[in-house]
Amino acid sequence: MEKRKALGKGLQALIPEAETKQQGEAVTYINVGEVLPNRYQPREDFNEEKLNELIASIREKGVVQPLLVRRVEGGFELIAGERRLRAMKKLGVEKAPVILKNVDDVGAIELSLVENIQREELNPIEEAHAYKRLMEEFGFTQERIAQTIGKDRTSVTNTLRLLSLPLEIQRCVVQGQISSGHARAILSVKGLQQRLNLCKKVIKKGLSVRETEALARPQLKRRPGTKIIKDQHLVKQEEILQNILATKVRIHHSKKRGKIIIEYYSSEDLDRIINKIKPSGQ
Repeated sequence: MEKRKALGKGLQALIPEAETKQQGEAVTYINVGEVLPNRYQPREDFNEEKLNELIASIREKGVVQPLLVRRVEGGFELIAGERRLRAMKKLGVEKAPVILKNVDDVGAIELSLVENIQREELNPIEEAHAYKRLMEEFGFTQERIAQTIGKDRTSVTNTLRLLSLPLEIQRCVVQGQISSGHARAILSVKGLQQRLNLCKKVIKKGLSVRETEALARPQLKRRPGTKIIKDQHLVKQEEILQNILATKVRIHHSKKRGKIIIEYYSSEDLDRIINKIKPSGQ
């Protein structure tokens, strides 16, 4: 398969008129009615207040940013610019400024994902669903997703982990009641009810991410007044393994034996870890 160029350098390389003309991608105008919805739209939640703000801006200044579209049977399919398109339709705009991209389905979803991430228009759960779709429908690995969006692979893994949270907690992330940092801390708690309880406490008390992480740490039984100090050599070894495997690793050591716990967050993530561990050629 042909290797795709990473798109994570930002929308500045995709949109500005001066650059697009240099690349032979001049802005043109098509009928708004010819623009079909994006089948791979990663956004699931469209804030009505922000849409109204955009409508007001377009009413005053016109459409500043062209839509990205590709030619399909029956017209042009939107790649990026869903809110702009909705605003134009509400205002009754007849002609839309567009940049026509010659891309396949994979290219279309890549461009759509990059625009939304660069503009910070996706919430963490929408972003996680978009990653999952790339993996399930298009065979992407986490490494390829990271290259495409210009983030490190660990960031992609951590975002995908959010989908293992209860839907009630996912909704709190979508609604902005807790951040993705809070959500990741809650993930370290075992048990559905315990996670829900911690989430409610975070929201009720307005806890910071650090305070949430402190509450989420396992409470080890110990005699009052005693301190538990972890062997710094083991801490270093955990860090080495975590850097190699790009996932959370814990080492539990006793006098004669111990165990290593390696966490994974999806079947694809498990395969990735195994491929890192097993000898080459097997």
